[in-house]
Amino acid sequence: MGYRTTLRHLYTGGALLLAASASLTACESVHDQIVDKENSLAAAGFVARPANTPERQVMLQKLPPNRFLQKSFGDHMLYVYSDPKVCNCLYVGNQAAYGRYMSYVQAQNLADQQQMTADMYQDASWNWGMWGWGGGWGGPWGGGWW
Repeated sequence: MGYRTTLRHLYTGGALLLAASASLTACESVHDQIVDKENSLAAAGFVARPANTPERQVMLQKLPPNRFLQKSFGDHMLYVYSDPKVCNCLYVGNQAAYGRYMSYVQAQNLADQQQMTADMYQDASWNWGMWGWGGGWGGPWGGGWW
């Protein structure tokens, strides 16, 4: 095997290793996101109901995973969130719990946007001119601030 062939194999192997580690990170990230969401659900007042019988397992599999559904019972509205993968359970909450959870989500989204905005402008080496946004800021998007 020549030098170039060995080098090519090293690059290919390194690229495969990098891709594999990135996919594992993505999986952990999704798992972590679900766990964070479930912690927030519990803090908002949702109650976890485990799918600990065969009948509950069948019912849990019929629901769309990791999504909210509404179910009215008379004059009461319940919200359910199914998680067949992480906790193998169904979270159940009333209107007040759902409202608390949504308030948390909105506050978190605002905090994330503020952090993203702060991060976006911290890099002094970013070259806006390279993207055509240098001096005039009018560009093809019509005048305004950009």
